[in-house]
Amino acid sequence: MQIQILKSKIHRVTVTQADLNYIGSVTIDEELMEAANIVQYEKVFIVNNNNGERLETYAIKGERGSGIICLNGAAARKASPGDVIIIMAFAIMDYEEAKCFKPSVVFPDTATNKLVK
Repeated sequence: MQIQILKSKIHRVTVTQADLNYIGSVTIDEELMEAANIVQYEKVFIVNNNNGERLETYAIKGERGSGIICLNGAAARKASPGDVIIIMAFAIMDYEEAKCFKPSVVFPDTATNKLVK
């Protein structure tokens, strides 16, 4: 049996931009993507702590160290700059493998979206 399990999570980052006229996706600071083990174009699930909205899209790299979190395209209607969101990615794996798998979870500073060291 295979199940979906949390692979990556960026917990509580602040939306810095929303660009309705972009093609689509979410732009994430490359440093955060690497820390959370999220690769460019990977499908991600986003939950908005401010309004309860939930959406699926894909991740694209933003400038390293910039703290950028930008919802693009239709996703821009689901969050506004200043909203706090959680970004997650999931993996499909065998049940036995999943029992001992540990996801990559990062807790950035919500005010700056920078990694806390």
